[in-house]
Amino acid sequence: MKAEEIVECALQARDFGYGTVVLQAGEDYGLAREWVADVVRRIRGATNLAVTLSLGERPLEDLRTWKKAGADRYLLRFETSDRELYGKIHPSLPNRKQDRMEILKELFQLGYEVGSGVMIGIPGQTYASLAADIDIFHTMDLDMIGVGPYIPHPHTSLGRSKGGRPFDQVPNTEQMTYKVVALCRLVRPDANIPSTTALATLNKTEGRELGLRRGANVVMPNLTPPQYRVCYEIYPDKACLNETADSCNECLASRILAIGRTIGKGPGSRTKGA
Repeated sequence: MKAEEIVECALQARDFGYGTVVLQAGEDYGLAREWVADVVRRIRGATNLAVTLSLGERPLEDLRTWKKAGADRYLLRFETSDRELYGKIHPSLPNRKQDRMEILKELFQLGYEVGSGVMIGIPGQTYASLAADIDIFHTMDLDMIGVGPYIPHPHTSLGRSKGGRPFDQVPNTEQMTYKVVALCRLVRPDANIPSTTALATLNKTEGRELGLRRGANVVMPNLTPPQYRVCYEIYPDKACLNETADSCNECLASRILAIGRTIGKGPGSRTKGA
């Protein structure tokens, strides 16, 4: 997407009454530091939206520059606290050591509101390691906790893997994801917890609604134009792939109201220590 198109989507978010916009991409170092900073500045100059970035592992100077440009939040899932398992699913790039826990600490020090989370049912994930992840949520002062099911993509090495599973492998099921959402809410009653698109992919009829009923309090409408959404198919049969931003906004609003919930206003910042 061009910078102008991204800013136009942010203006649409403003017009819909949203309080924040998330700029998300893969770990793409083609997204230059100053280019991202310029997009952030343009959005902040044209709207009152809180700007959230989700751009993967980036150098400290990138994160510092984007915060100065006006970014408010950064989302970076640590995926699993099991370092051996993390190394298998996310091998390091040449000459680049990865430590997402350290990056999360840097984000806090820079003054970002910080979100993180894990995938449920990664091949090799045990109940003990998932319990350790939830314990980290309990102790880390995260503003947002994102948990969703691992949905394999057949065109990835992990999706094609036929390796063995431990006897206590966590299932990547809809039901298991709801359980983890509920546990996250119990250990962190003050955090923002989204009911994810991945849940809606597993259960297109009421996945998001069931997530909201089991502890989540956030949904994330997609503003990306449809011609670009099809290029970001991170798992097969992703929900809402061909919807416009208008139809997505109307659909989610009606779904929220249908379960007796009220749509919130403002940027959605949590009250620290609440």
